[in-house]
Parts: sequence; C-alpha cells; structure tokens
Amino acid sequence: MTPPRHDVAVRVESPTEARNPRTQDIDRLSTLEVLRLINAEDQLVPDAVAAVLPELARAADLAVGALRAGGRVHYVGAGTSGRLATLDAAELVPTFNAPPDWFVAHHAGGRDALVNAVEDVEDQGTDGAAEIRRHAAAGDLVLGVTASGRTPFVVAALEQARTMGAHTVLVSNNPTAPAPVEVDVLIAVDTGPEAIAGSTRMKAGTSQKLVLTSFSTAVMVRLGRTYSNLMVSMRATNAKLRGRTVRILREATGLGELECTTALADAGGDLKVALVHLLTNVPAARAAEALERTQGHVRHALGQLLPGPAS
Repeated sequence: MTPPRHDVAVRVESPTEARNPRTQDIDRLSTLEVLRLINAEDQLVPDAVAAVLPELARAADLAVGALRAGGRVHYVGAGTSGRLATLDAAELVPTFNAPPDWFVAHHAGGRDALVNAVEDVEDQGTDGAAEIRRHAAAGDLVLGVTASGRTPFVVAALEQARTMGAHTVLVSNNPTAPAPVEVDVLIAVDTGPEAIAGSTRMKAGTSQKLVLTSFSTAVMVRLGRTYSNLMVSMRATNAKLRGRTVRILREATGLGELECTTALADAGGDLKVALVHLLTNVPAARAAEALERTQGHVRHALGQLLPGPAS
C-alpha cells in the first residue's frame, strides 16, 4: 500500500458537498426538530432511486448474464460505500444460498478499514487496480460505489476491469459530473445536499443501500433463487430459520405443518426439493433431478414436471 500523503487536497464538486438550505439552522433546534429535519431529507431518497431504475435494471441484467456464464460480481468501494457493499454481498449467502464466490466485495483498506476508518486508503488507485487484477476475470461484472463519483480506488478498479474484458457499472451520487471512467452503465442517484454538508453516510449512503439491495435481490429473483416472493433458497442455519422453512412450505403449498415437515425430512432438509415434491407429487429424488436440470429454478422445474404453465 502506498504511504498516505498529508500535503494533497482535492476539491470535490458534488451536490453532496453543498450546504443544504433546509438544514442551516439545525444546530439551533431541539432534538426532535433535528430528527424531523433529517427524516424529511431521508424521504427524498426513494424518489431519487426510482429515477435510476432503468439503469439499475441494465446493471442487474448484466450481472445475471455474468453469473449464468460462470462469472462473478465484484463490488468495489471505500468508507461508507464499501461497508454497505460488503454488507450486501455477505447477506446473499444466508438469504439466497448464493455460492460465496458469486458476489465479492473489495473494500479500500481491507478488513481493518471495515471497522476502523483508515486514512487515505480511498486515494490509492493502484490498490484498487491491483485488487481487480488479482480477483476478477473477463466476463465478470465489476460495480463501483462512490458518492463523489471520483474515488481513486474505485475509478482505478473500474479502469482495470474494463481492460480485462469485464462489464463495469458505476454508482454515484454526483449526477452533475461525467463518469471519470468509461463504464457500461452509469447509475447517478441525485440525492442532493446532505443534512450535514458532505456527510455522505446520510442520504447518499441510504440511496446506496437501496440500490445495492434492489440490485442483488433482482439478480437473485431472475436467477430463480425465490419462488413467488418466498426465500426458498435460504440456508436454515439456526432454529429460527428452520422454523421459517416450514412456514414457507406451508405458505407456498397450502398444506399443513406435518405434511411440510415430513416432506422437508424426505428431501434431506432441502427446501426447494421439498417444495417441488409437494407441488407436483413426484418423489423427492425426481424433484431434485428437475431442479438440477434447471439450475435450481423452481418455476422452471415445475414447468418440466407439470402439464401446462407452472403455477
């Protein structure tokens, strides 16, 4: 890692750095009034995310294509952006039983910087490029997240990814600036000035959480990791989740707890196998074979086993 420098300053031109005229008297208010101001600003975020849904859909489709072809999705970020990306990637394994190498997070400064702020790591473009050079490949998708749209660690990672033949996406909160690097999809979320000028862990961070969660969930849905709106691919790793698997089976099939518990046992605890077995009345082994042929996609498996459209 390149040693930090203390003699370089960069002026970031971004709406997130501007003073918010609606909150300039925030330090004169009561606690409740402060919270109401912050909440009013937070309510602007969903509409800002809604405005970029077409771009987000393009990014999700690229990710689906990459994963279906055996590639991976890489998140790259620093500070709040990197922590949110790391969180999103980590939660996909227990929620959707996604293979742990499908979504890989690269945070400036590594694991130490996830918990403690490490100075200047976001400025190390060479580190971002090296991270992608070591871990990514042609056909992967690399998604960079940076509120300012210019973080060197992220920009260099995207540049490196493009030279390697990977798909690239940039998520930023700086819609007034052009992308600092050529990308396949630019997602510029206009969250405007923060309640506290420059504190991008606020509205910008909230928008990034919405974008990442929506992106990865859409990818999982398109890959058949759900049935209807049920988490049929989840890993039941504790008592609460084991209870949830039975409830999911009951909701999906309309059958009683005993029938669902028995089917789950016959399926070796595999929720998808139990579900396909109950919905088609074929043996669990045959249900498992159909799921294997359809890469775990429940509706596609049902389509193979049932006459007419899958329910």
